[in-house]
Amino acid sequence: MEVLILAAVLLLSLIMIPFGMPGTLVMFAAALCYKLLVPQGGIGWPSVVVVGILMAIAEGLEWTLAARFAKKYGGSRRAGWGAVIGGMVGAFMGVPIPIVGSIVGAFAGAFVGALVFEMSRGSGGGTATKVAWGALIGRVTAAAIKVAIGLVMAVWLIAAALT
Repeated sequence: MEVLILAAVLLLSLIMIPFGMPGTLVMFAAALCYKLLVPQGGIGWPSVVVVGILMAIAEGLEWTLAARFAKKYGGSRRAGWGAVIGGMVGAFMGVPIPIVGSIVGAFAGAFVGALVFEMSRGSGGGTATKVAWGALIGRVTAAAIKVAIGLVMAVWLIAAALT
């Protein structure tokens, strides 16, 4: 029964990730709670630590890849910060599209943030648009990597709980 509850929490956490919610953090919390509440279960401290490290990597990548891609496409440090801030604001505010509004908001926010911050630096429209596309590509890449890491975390925890 405990493994089924863990599996349900992990599945919901995986669904949370693309929506800009902290699904990997919920997975880590689930692993920690399972370890503490089901001491005879298969999840040990090494698994909790590995899942915590994976969570930190996933969260770090999510916040840095948009900025790195903006720089890679010729943007300034200011554009990188614009991509990060815009992505956070966009995910929080969302777009009035049912179910996927926060995903679209995060992607659009990274684009608009990088564009506005790069243009405020004095770059022309063409350069700023190129930088904004880089930020958007970085945000999409980060979301895909975070989902992949979340999947690895879920499989690891289920395998550990079943042993």
